[in-house]
Amino acid sequence: MLYPHSRAFTARQLKELLNGNEQVLMVDTRVASAFTEGFIQGSVFIGRDGNFVEWAVNLLPTDKPIVLITSPGKEEECIGLLADAGFRNVAGFLEGGFETWKDAGGAVDMIIDVDAGELAMDIPFDENLVVVDVRKPVEYAQGHVQDALNLPLIEMKDPGNIAGLNERDNLYLHCARGYRSVIAASLLKLHGYNNLRNITGGWESIKHTRGITIVKDPRALN
Repeated sequence: MLYPHSRAFTARQLKELLNGNEQVLMVDTRVASAFTEGFIQGSVFIGRDGNFVEWAVNLLPTDKPIVLITSPGKEEECIGLLADAGFRNVAGFLEGGFETWKDAGGAVDMIIDVDAGELAMDIPFDENLVVVDVRKPVEYAQGHVQDALNLPLIEMKDPGNIAGLNERDNLYLHCARGYRSVIAASLLKLHGYNNLRNITGGWESIKHTRGITIVKDPRALN
């Protein structure tokens, strides 16, 4: 049984709901690797393979209707978790999930995944390459890619913090292992940034990769 005020939307019904309605927010709860391969254009990723409730509470608005894009069979679970966290604005979910939307010809997008080795090869040759580290400041201080910009995921809730990024730059995003960076990439996509790369494996992979200069900030650790 669905939670009160939540319903199942067909792809056609969701298209009608989204048509000219910028208030509706689609939240994709699939695993990060599935999201980067393809997602409904304009949706935000907060997957169940990470700290779902924590990031939902910290990043999602409570004044916009939310439609969930889940793996089949996970609809009730996700709605229940959000309801328990205090969300009363979950309008429902897409029946059949992302594949139903794609089969119906809905607008889709994707995020390009690269590994740390590709980052190491690109750094010397791309003058517009900017590494965006979305980890917490203390994580960044303990070690980061030289010249990387630290833009913690929690700060990306404020569009003003995102506005400082240059749309012409090639943004290579990473976190610790690859969950937060996909959330960050989806938020940047939502704000019109398309020159994105998600570094799979995150910092745990980067710090073991040859050809990438790593620095620390001892002052920030004190």
